[in-house]
Amino acid sequence: MDTQSHMRALSIRQPYAEQILRGKKRIEYRSLPTKIRGRVYIYASLTPGDAQDFRAMKAQPGDFPSGMLVGTVEIVDCIGEPGDYRWHLARPERLPQPLKPENHPQPVWFYPFGA
Repeated sequence: MDTQSHMRALSIRQPYAEQILRGKKRIEYRSLPTKIRGRVYIYASLTPGDAQDFRAMKAQPGDFPSGMLVGTVEIVDCIGEPGDYRWHLARPERLPQPLKPENHPQPVWFYPFGA
């Protein structure tokens, strides 16, 4: 079995997925904690983030890939308190080309190529 089929994907809206790949966004804020550590795919979800965040990057919805796996990142820590957790991200890597997942994306985690 290859590593690809066992790697989880984390759903992130654009432009935040792009910010992670550029190394600008190193913390993902979530309402739930995670015990997952290590490299995961970044899935750029179809739902766009706030228009103001696109403008801050001199971009607009549609400028970055969505509905695709766009890269990977390592989750190295998770700290916080109920309802306010900070997932610490490190060492992002952009995929040479975005990949379409085989499995249907979920709101947070899913296995894009099987489980």
